[in-house]
Amino acid sequence: MNPDLSRLQPYPFERMATLYAGVTPPAGLEMIRLSIGEPKHPTPAFITEAMIEHLHGLSLYPSTRGTRALRSAICDWLTTRFALPPDCLDPDRHALPVNGTREALFAIAQCLVDRQPDAAVLMPNPFYQIYEGAALLAGAEPVFINATRGSDYLPDFDSVDESTWKRCQLVYLCSPGNPCGRVIDTATLQALIERAQKYDFVIAADECYSEIYLDENTPPPGLLQAAAQMGNDSFNRCLVFHSLSKRSNAPGLRSGFVAGDADLIQAFFRYRTYHGCAMPPATQDTSIRAWRDEAHVVENRQLYRDKFAAVADILSPVMEVEIPPAGFYLWQRTPVDDSEFSRELYRQQNVVVLPGSYLSRDTATGNPGHRHVRMALVAPLDECIDAAQRIRTFTEQL
Repeated sequence: MNPDLSRLQPYPFERMATLYAGVTPPAGLEMIRLSIGEPKHPTPAFITEAMIEHLHGLSLYPSTRGTRALRSAICDWLTTRFALPPDCLDPDRHALPVNGTREALFAIAQCLVDRQPDAAVLMPNPFYQIYEGAALLAGAEPVFINATRGSDYLPDFDSVDESTWKRCQLVYLCSPGNPCGRVIDTATLQALIERAQKYDFVIAADECYSEIYLDENTPPPGLLQAAAQMGNDSFNRCLVFHSLSKRSNAPGLRSGFVAGDADLIQAFFRYRTYHGCAMPPATQDTSIRAWRDEAHVVENRQLYRDKFAAVADILSPVMEVEIPPAGFYLWQRTPVDDSEFSRELYRQQNVVVLPGSYLSRDTATGNPGHRHVRMALVAPLDECIDAAQRIRTFTEQL
């Protein structure tokens, strides 16, 4: 048995099952789940139809690199979306399709981390738990960088001491952030790239929420964009991870990609050849159509804006609500302990939210998720409004 398996922490939803054990919510109220970040908007019909149309491809083994048509669609989308220099991305060198960002974000640590006794992988705190598990199973120490209200819920890279940077091999970013919805600006990304060059580590930027943002005229910047603007058009030490799950409401498609540094992509390709995780042909053909269409993404963003506006209007009289610049989570401060808030909200109103401390780790300065809950506004508008009204009623009674 791999001894590192024993180091894995329970997943947040396992902890929630324990928290809610023995609690019976009101029978007359239907459950509303705001705990899981699974998009609930309908998958665009053209994506579903494209999948059906290309099912004849099941008779073929897919290649690990995927088709050149898919890689070209990916590179074209990146170039347009992030205003990259024309032809700076070579579909044969800079991109690989993956089966959703989750498996790739985990696998990249297994591929790149050198199992030295002092190996460190840095990540924000709170964080997507895959980052921590990936670091542990790669034989590295997870190092948490707190993202608190004092830092505008962004990781404070300047707080990391030089000795930690020297043993750092990989940094996980999440911008727009899960759960905070904050966006790391270009200057901060460029300063981190400079550190990567100085201390010889790789940046793995999880950008799966990049296409859900509040201001249509201000899309979040990306890591490759920041690199290109500082003259690093080879994207040295930079990798980005994108997915159709949130962008296109297609979580079941399991389609995404990793792109960036050609040498790292080649190493990851070699790893994935043994891993045996090639994307099915029908999924590849469907993904091409999705990456080449933006109209459905614009419509999707408006649905989230409508929900944030409605929920904030309901909750603002009883809570200090800050609508995040991006993502679909409301990272809400609570008047009492977050676990107590979540448990009692479920017991009294049959609304499920995720305790913020379950998404964070204790540090010397405390747990940055304490007295916060994550609300995923993924349900239809009417359900989000119903949930907000129940949360308001519950909060008024505290």
